[in-house]
Amino acid sequence: MARRSAVLAACRWWPAALAAVWLTGCAGLPAGKAGQPGAAEPPDAAASGAADARNPVKNPAKGPAPGEPKPFAAVIQGAQRSDGFIPVWRKDDKVWLEIAPDRLNRLMLMTASVTNSVGERGLYAGQMASDAAIELRIVGKAFQVVAKNLAYRSDADAAMQRAVRQSFSDSLLTAGPVASAPHPDSKAVLVDASLLMNDIIGYGTGLERAFRLPFGLDRNNSYFDAVNGTGRSLSLTVQMHFATPRIPAPPLKPPPDVPNVPPPSATPDPRSFYVGVIYNFAALPGVPMTPRAADPRVGYFTESYVDLGSDLAANPRVHHVQRWRLEKKDPAAALSEPVRPITYWLDRNIPLRYRGAVTAGILEWNKAFEKIGFRDAIVVRQQPDDADWDTLDTEHASVRWFTGADVGLVAIGPRVADPRSGEILDADIAMSDVLARGARRFLVEDVGALALDPQDERAAGDHKDRCDYAMQAAQELDFALDLLEARGDIAPDSPEAEAFVLAQIKASITHEVGHTLGLRHNFRASTVITRAQLEDPAYSATQPIVGSVMDYDPPNIPLAGEPKAGLSMTTLGPYDYWAIEYAYRPIPRQQEAEVLSQIAARSTEPLLAFGDDADAGASLDPRDNAFDLGDDPLAYAKRRVALSRELWARAQARGPQVGDDPQRLRRSVLQGFGQMRLAPILAAKYVGGMYTERDLPGTTARPTYRPVEPARQREALQFLTAGLFGVDSLKFNPEFLADVGPDFIEWRRGAPLSVPAAALALQSRALNMLLDPGTARRLLDLPYYLPERERAGAISLNEVYATLQGAVWSELQTGAEIDPLRRNLQREHMKRLQAILTGKVGGLPADALSLARLQAGELQAALKKAALRRGLSVETRAHLQDSLGTLTEALRATMQRS
Repeated sequence: MARRSAVLAACRWWPAALAAVWLTGCAGLPAGKAGQPGAAEPPDAAASGAADARNPVKNPAKGPAPGEPKPFAAVIQGAQRSDGFIPVWRKDDKVWLEIAPDRLNRLMLMTASVTNSVGERGLYAGQMASDAAIELRIVGKAFQVVAKNLAYRSDADAAMQRAVRQSFSDSLLTAGPVASAPHPDSKAVLVDASLLMNDIIGYGTGLERAFRLPFGLDRNNSYFDAVNGTGRSLSLTVQMHFATPRIPAPPLKPPPDVPNVPPPSATPDPRSFYVGVIYNFAALPGVPMTPRAADPRVGYFTESYVDLGSDLAANPRVHHVQRWRLEKKDPAAALSEPVRPITYWLDRNIPLRYRGAVTAGILEWNKAFEKIGFRDAIVVRQQPDDADWDTLDTEHASVRWFTGADVGLVAIGPRVADPRSGEILDADIAMSDVLARGARRFLVEDVGALALDPQDERAAGDHKDRCDYAMQAAQELDFALDLLEARGDIAPDSPEAEAFVLAQIKASITHEVGHTLGLRHNFRASTVITRAQLEDPAYSATQPIVGSVMDYDPPNIPLAGEPKAGLSMTTLGPYDYWAIEYAYRPIPRQQEAEVLSQIAARSTEPLLAFGDDADAGASLDPRDNAFDLGDDPLAYAKRRVALSRELWARAQARGPQVGDDPQRLRRSVLQGFGQMRLAPILAAKYVGGMYTERDLPGTTARPTYRPVEPARQREALQFLTAGLFGVDSLKFNPEFLADVGPDFIEWRRGAPLSVPAAALALQSRALNMLLDPGTARRLLDLPYYLPERERAGAISLNEVYATLQGAVWSELQTGAEIDPLRRNLQREHMKRLQAILTGKVGGLPADALSLARLQAGELQAALKKAALRRGLSVETRAHLQDSLGTLTEALRATMQRS
């Protein structure tokens, strides 16, 4: 027992992010005996003895030998059997799994999803948690659930296959003792299902991350909630009780920079709550689908593995696209229904008023499938209210609704795929009510906008592997409704507002369904639509406002004075049709490589531009962004700032009115800062930026990397330093700020709004981007990508440092008084300069350090001169003296270290 406990303790958290490692294509693995999707499994081997097993009189229990399991009939005395892929016996609170010999040592699928949870800080209901290709094993008297390591494979000779198996370990997910001797006829054994009451998905780690408290799994008060089995799968729902004996008192004085994380607030008692997990065991298709090779020019999630069967391949990595199995009923027909359509079930918990928009978002994809010959490739079904199954099982792709106590909610569209082929077998979209309900409740209900407050950003869990489109789209929707209402273009409870919200729900669902069809994000798609098209009412009302629904698209809000245009993404974009063709077009096997190459070669067409999450996160190509519109991201950054200032101006002119939501004015200020947050990122990507292309070698004349034009880099730098660092751009009337209060009926309420703190948070983003080591490295490298004749006009790192420093410290040249907002900005710049000079910034190139030191010396001289000026306020003089001292110490420390 001690040895088994040690093994279980070593079993790491099983995150969804590792699904791509475990669920990859499986060359050379046995197919097993599972049936095709939709077909019933062959009769269980245990079925022949089922009747006898249920009759303990016919099979009287015999006493086991010492140390041996009890007879099968004795264990299930008085229990009820449920047939299925893995039969289940239940008696009172006991549950046993009946494991037939043909279920052992055979590749199958295991998934886990969260049915109910805490409801805050990223711990929400209706989420797919993890999946793995597994084998069930009996080792001695122990039953084991083992995740197979399919990341490394070999189709070579048996010796190489053995070498690969010995080189890379599988993982033990959970284990328990065999509870019975084999059935005398079927040879099946019983296993206590309580082995699933372990924290297999590592939820305790998520709880610790969210609350920093030692919540432990209380097995004694956990229980099985539901069991459902069919010929192809088994689902068991466990209610796991997590508890901690006490909530520690907060420290009297928290250490510097260490936040005090509060305990759960959405549960009646913060020491105790239940988390529901549904575990699914399912057969894999008897005949694997033919895999389709991935191409970097078209954005699909992949099943990837390392093929060690040949030493001739330049790259042993193999990538297959994830896609549903879609086959024509009539292969000869130009337009045919599929043999088995892709079916999405609407969970019964979706509010009735939103089901139409959700259905429309799902079925929008049929337009793309019709282009490649499928009629009704996707269908929608409604889960009955009295259904005895959960849409989180493996047999129902679904859309579910969930809510939370905080507004940091998301919509996600994860998939589960066959490791051997990339065939998508299940998908469950979780849609929060923040998009549907959030904007209008901010307008007409008694709810704050804390999630948008730069002073009160709360942890919402780790969503780095999830799509947060719905959460951010909700914030974009909030801003749009606020501004349009301030203009008088829309009323909160009007039919126009309702149509706007439903359109955004449809767009969000269409986006998430795209993920469940296998598609990645496309963050370059927004650049294929021109500003002229976006401003054209006739175009924008009926045509896509971005090139793909897989982009993150904000509402198309016109500037004041521009014509009213279509606000929302209402249909698929050109990229979406092309991407669906690549993965789903029926192609004869012998022609597939040639046809796929022809399809992917269209990537050079302007409307099919593609850039994924890695491209957007690299801060390299300024065209790859979330939530921008039009063919000029820098121009859109300027529009965001202009729209925010318009909202502030209208809010200040209107002032508070009788009957207003108490949070209305506060929300308007925060919405404006929320919109501005993206502007520094959009603009800073141009500085040191490189246009990138995904073309395969030799297929086009376009270079992979091309520096951004120097004039565009300087334009972006000027926007950042003049547009965001100026005092006048972020000022508010004192009378207005005096009325920006909280909702005093709430116990937890915001403090008086600090414009300096909000402004500094915005400006800090620009400083971080411009002083980032990656930006410095790219600026130093840019000349090597330019012909000799163009190098003289290129922007240099020294120019960037000097321009930034001159803009931040412009008062040193003019002798002007330094405003408090500007003093805050200068302190932030000094803090970063100090870190650079004292070696606290890792990865900074040596030339960047030398240039920073050069600029620091010039700043030191300017500070010395400015400190001698008369007529300045005591605050400004103190600030100058303090800055000079800090910089002098930093320069001296560098010299001493050298």
